[in-house]
Amino acid sequence: MNMVQIIRIVRVIRGFAKPSPPMKKILVIILAAMSLCSLRAQDTVVPYFTTAELPDLIRCLPAPPDTIGEHFAHDIMRYMWGKAQRQDSVRADIVRRDAVWTFDALFAEFSVPFGMEISREGTPEIWRLLETSITTTDQMRVAPKAYYHRRRPFERFNEPTLTGEDDALRGEGSYPSGHTMRGWTTALLLAEINPSAADTLYARGWMYGESRVIAGCHWQSDVDITLVAASIGFSHLHTSPAFCEQMKRARKEFQKLMRKKEK
Repeated sequence: MNMVQIIRIVRVIRGFAKPSPPMKKILVIILAAMSLCSLRAQDTVVPYFTTAELPDLIRCLPAPPDTIGEHFAHDIMRYMWGKAQRQDSVRADIVRRDAVWTFDALFAEFSVPFGMEISREGTPEIWRLLETSITTTDQMRVAPKAYYHRRRPFERFNEPTLTGEDDALRGEGSYPSGHTMRGWTTALLLAEINPSAADTLYARGWMYGESRVIAGCHWQSDVDITLVAASIGFSHLHTSPAFCEQMKRARKEFQKLMRKKEK
């Protein structure tokens, strides 16, 4: 089953579309498989909230711009800007690194502005906070992606992405941006742990979102709304006692390692 079919299933589950006869036959199987995968994933990472307990981005944020008007014109201009940025080999390399969808790659990019290498072994409490928080807020983007099912820039212009993600992303909704959600959430979390590095972390988080525009994978309006979405998710995390307790552990671990580093 490809991503387009999965998105259609999600649309049915959320009540945004009616199932076709063939889809009805496999819907029960898909739901069972999704539940099993969810249980297996939770063996290692248990989200602070379920999807139903998180804010609904469809209700609290506006729809993406339509294909007429000044907002979409700005999206097109930013797409052209992004293509020009690809001529900078250093920036292009960063865009490719930012496209890697793993926690190891994500946290490695933020280790430098954070001022400390982030790893499972070296910073277990910080890693646990980041991994669980992002796993939690990642859930928020699924429904709006399926509901709006916005075409991505590289699809509209029939041009390849810089990052070679064409086949993986084709047919999947563009609004909001999953990568930007992860990047900005990471910046917010790490800035709370190390406030002295907040400026640099926010700058890297902003750059992380722009990488998706330069890659041709997202419109600028996708990225812009995702910064708000990630901030909503980040705010909601603070209503979880488990999150607040883990944040205390992460900050304590950071302060202890910094004192050790300064000796």
